Amino acid sequence: MNLTGQHILVTGASRGIGRAIARELMAQGGRVAVHYNSNKDAGLELLSEFPESDSICIGADLEKPEDVARLFHTCIDRLGKLDTIIVNAGVFLPHPPDMPPDSWFAVWKKTLSINLDSAGVLTHLGINHFLKHGGGRFIYVGSRAAFRGETSDYMAYAASKGGLTSLARTVARSFGKSGITSFVLAPGFTRTAMAESFIETHGESILLDEISLPELTRPEHIAPLAAFICEGKMDHATGTVIDLNAGSYMH
Repeated sequence: MNLTGQHILVTGASRGIGRAIARELMAQGGRVAVHYNSNKDAGLELLSEFPESDSICIGADLEKPEDVARLFHTCIDRLGKLDTIIVNAGVFLPHPPDMPPDSWFAVWKKTLSINLDSAGVLTHLGINHFLKHGGGRFIYVGSRAAFRGETSDYMAYAASKGGLTSLARTVARSFGKSGITSFVLAPGFTRTAMAESFIETHGESILLDEISLPELTRPEHIAPLAAFICEGKMDHATGTVIDLNAGSYMH
């Protein structure tokens, strides 16, 4: 693959799936805006692996709409344009039904703000940018939870990923003739820091028992597909949800 000349924003790129995607894109010649929330050092460390890519690192709190907008406009100011926006950042926060109502709803709001509201802001800004520049691509990192549901402790997470999937499909239906395509990558449990808290609480065996492959998906299994989409090889599959869940859920 060759992404030379491609300018790509990856949210949540300081760790996990986002980090693996950003690394793959830079390895294929892309110029990447590596977004981080608080771990600037991790973002800069990633950039140091590919100094020739002239990639950049930008911090933003995606719980704040004004920060999301600043992230986007900083990308345009520093890169000139964007060809692909990869909406990856997200949180996986428990809020079991026996929590007090105010506490339960606080987690709900935080989850939806980061996982879905920020995606809406970036999508709106990105659509208008792409319309002015002849097109572009969105890649949304969703979840199998959008289709099979989640456990009762993670209802907000499931709701956010369901909304993200519907958003992606609406973009694909509405803007394809303007050169804008949209895709969803839907992992199951993936070996990231975000999943480790679940593993610590519930154990790994419960996850291994539900998959068809002998190991959990790792971020490196997902990243090449994002690069393939960025190269334009899948444009006629716009609106597609691509499952990457080690055979744990098929539909």
